[in-house]
Amino acid sequence: MSAVVDELASGGVRMALPLLLASSGELLSERAGVLNLSVEGMMLTGAFAGAAGAHASGSAGVGVLTALAAGLLFAALQALLSVTLRADQIVTGITANALALGATTYGSRLLFGDGSRNSALPGFDPLPVPGLHAIPVMGPALFEQTLLGYAAFAITALLALTLSRRTTWGLAVDAVGEDALTADRCGLPVRPIRYAVILLTGATSALAGAHLALSEVHAFSDNITGGIGYLAVVAVIAGRWRAWPTLLACLVFGLAQSLQFAAPALGLHLSAPLLVTLPYVFALLAVSGLVGRSRAPKGLTVPFLRGS
Repeated sequence: MSAVVDELASGGVRMALPLLLASSGELLSERAGVLNLSVEGMMLTGAFAGAAGAHASGSAGVGVLTALAAGLLFAALQALLSVTLRADQIVTGITANALALGATTYGSRLLFGDGSRNSALPGFDPLPVPGLHAIPVMGPALFEQTLLGYAAFAITALLALTLSRRTTWGLAVDAVGEDALTADRCGLPVRPIRYAVILLTGATSALAGAHLALSEVHAFSDNITGGIGYLAVVAVIAGRWRAWPTLLACLVFGLAQSLQFAAPALGLHLSAPLLVTLPYVFALLAVSGLVGRSRAPKGLTVPFLRGS
């Protein structure tokens, strides 16, 4: 039974890592007043670009760089629409996701054909930390990650520390998200801050997608994200726009996803469709207010126009 618990914890953390990366950028973006429903598309684009870069170069590192470049380009277009052109953030996000799904599916057919050239992409293998990986339950979960997995932990911690509400940068982000006009009158560069957090979301989401393709399966498949990007947005809402509660929400969603693989070994004879939908049931409960009510940033989804 202990081996099963270890596997459940390890699987939960692995499933939570892409969520954690994507939600860390989305948290900052929403705190600055920009809702990126396009996180799913950013992740999907990053996964495809990472797989394409690794396939073309034979290097997983190059795959990560191409994923980052694609994610930043995607985010720049999103920022242009949301910040400069002041387009509806919900509509542009959903449209961007649909476009990303179609483009990556078509690109996968062109690049990988029937999938035989996609079956063994260069990727990242687990790197156990001597001694620490043998700690019961949490050892395999935390200390048997790939290089990209360890990088995900480091990036998430760095963002949480440097852009918390106790730092100057974090306070500037919150000021822009609460009242952009007042922040502008106080001399804060509203548009550059919003551009920066959207680009950051693109980078973290692209890394999350690259982690799926190059660390988890070493391959790319159509719709490989399977809605994880939407869960990342929900995790921010469930976490009440705060870092640690968002982390907890990501872990809960990750464990729910992992349970579909560990349930038989735990003696839980649940139907496969129920286990697949379990993370989304938790997500629905989280945003329904049953886990506690909270207030979103006042300027969330509100476009900024100087003098308005």
